[in-house]
Amino acid sequence: MAQLTVAGYDALENAIRDGRRITVRRRGTDYVVIPIQLHLRGRREAIETRHPGTGQPLTIWLDEADSIEVVR
Repeated sequence: MAQLTVAGYDALENAIRDGRRITVRRRGTDYVVIPIQLHLRGRREAIETRHPGTGQPLTIWLDEADSIEVVR
């Protein structure tokens, strides 16, 4: 489970604002996606993303992610 720090949330929010890619590791798989929105659904935080090549949407639940990094 990814535990984002204040700096981690700031980096994620900046990536959303700037349209920069993030790498999310979940269950041993790495996803490189473009974050669109960070929001709450019920009591869980989710990142709405899209694939940079196909544009296909993907919802990533923060409590299921092992790590989240902004691609520099």
